[in-house]
Amino acid sequence: MGDLKQYGLVRAQERLRDQVGHALRAALIAGELRPGQVYSAPGLASDLGVSATPVREAMLDLAREGLVEPVRNKGFRITEVSERDLDQFTELRTLIEVPTIGRVTRKADREQLEALRPVAEEIVSRAREHDLIGYLEADRRFHLALLALCGNERLVETVGELRKRSRLYGLTGLDEAGKLVSSAEEHLELLDLMLAGDARGAEACMRRHLGHVRSLWADARDAPPGRARTAGAGGK
Repeated sequence: MGDLKQYGLVRAQERLRDQVGHALRAALIAGELRPGQVYSAPGLASDLGVSATPVREAMLDLAREGLVEPVRNKGFRITEVSERDLDQFTELRTLIEVPTIGRVTRKADREQLEALRPVAEEIVSRAREHDLIGYLEADRRFHLALLALCGNERLVETVGELRKRSRLYGLTGLDEAGKLVSSAEEHLELLDLMLAGDARGAEACMRRHLGHVRSLWADARDAPPGRARTAGAGGK
């Protein structure tokens, strides 16, 4: 296991539990913490330079999100997602999000959609800055905010849970290959289609985007463990 200290230094103004959780998420995304492997709280605490208590607390938070699972008397196992799981998550998201985007395009006003442009632009800038944590967080905010315009809170919660279950691992190699930037730019394309009132085009763009996300996930699983860049370590 690599030096996890690179994923976020402890700052006094932040709760230690939250900071440790951020560092562990960064390590997950970078591939330093591998699916299927068990990690002990004391071992992770040693790598992070903190006590074991905030690590246990942060791991319990991650367990509630489905990212890890407790292993009695050993620690926490990084949960694995099979290819079948990924296909099913993508199918569910497509069934929900594609028609919803069409509905939102037809009913949302221009001001509501334009308000999301800064977030779409942030996704692109985070990808260009190699800030993987920031990229995924901005991506989450954009997609869920768009869906929220349909007025169905349960739908948004369901998609949020599906996103957690189909998170990305090992994105560093894809980032270095420049593949994340093209995916990020699809958010601006989608927003422009919606602003133009092209519901059918927006639905097609969303369907294509989800397919690309699925491909990125598969590629990320095969990528070797990397080292996350510091731009992603000290962010939000």
